[in-house]
Amino acid sequence: MDFTEAQIERYARHIILPEVGGIGQEALLKSRVLVVGAGGLGSPLLLYLAAAGVGTIGVVDNDVVDLSNLQRQIIHDTASIGTPKVQSAEARLKAINPEIRLDIHQVRLDASNVMGLIADHDVIADGTDNFAARYLLADACHLGGRTLVSAAMLRFDGQISTFKSHLGGGNPCYRCIFREPPPAGLIPSCAEGGVLGALAGAVGSIQAIEVMKEILGIGESLSGHLLMYDALRTSFHKVRVQPDPECPLCGAHPTITDLSAHGGEAS
Repeated sequence: MDFTEAQIERYARHIILPEVGGIGQEALLKSRVLVVGAGGLGSPLLLYLAAAGVGTIGVVDNDVVDLSNLQRQIIHDTASIGTPKVQSAEARLKAINPEIRLDIHQVRLDASNVMGLIADHDVIADGTDNFAARYLLADACHLGGRTLVSAAMLRFDGQISTFKSHLGGGNPCYRCIFREPPPAGLIPSCAEGGVLGALAGAVGSIQAIEVMKEILGIGESLSGHLLMYDALRTSFHKVRVQPDPECPLCGAHPTITDLSAHGGEAS
């Protein structure tokens, strides 16, 4: 494609990178990314994807902005309180980069809509904050043949990984690491356990990098690895993860072949 003068100036710092260049920037402009959750993780993720020129960004969230969100959800502001998060995010993203396309979905993610939502996108980014949505999205991405970049955080700790189990070749799925959701009440939510606000910026920004790496096909994918960040110790720990041959989703004899086990609303 032929870049406009404005695009050359806007994306100059990408284009001069040998690993990106004009071809890579064109790939970003033609890419389609779905971000589920416009909260703590979704805020930096969405901001950086828009700034990078990801051509079409889908945003899924059914919540409204609350005062308690503003400590970490930097895509929103005080004037946005009471506004649907997707609308608040849309306004901010358009202000950053008016040339990208935004597909706004003010819905709760559930088994009836998730396959349709992921179908039109190349990479899916999980910014949800509950296990029901996380497992639903992970199962849907495997069954629907989509790459998933997943992140989570609590208190002072974060984790990120990429899942491409639909490609085979030694790529594990989410359930290869976390077979089943933990019992209710075992792990507190951010609302119950707290979270350092700036942690969302650190983890969400790494998630944005991993999404862009998948689009660009550069560097080493996090597929097959789990990256853990301890903010109190300022330490990163990257562990290798192998596919589980007995995994109920991607193993040799899968028992999860559809989303029928996921009932009701998830996110």
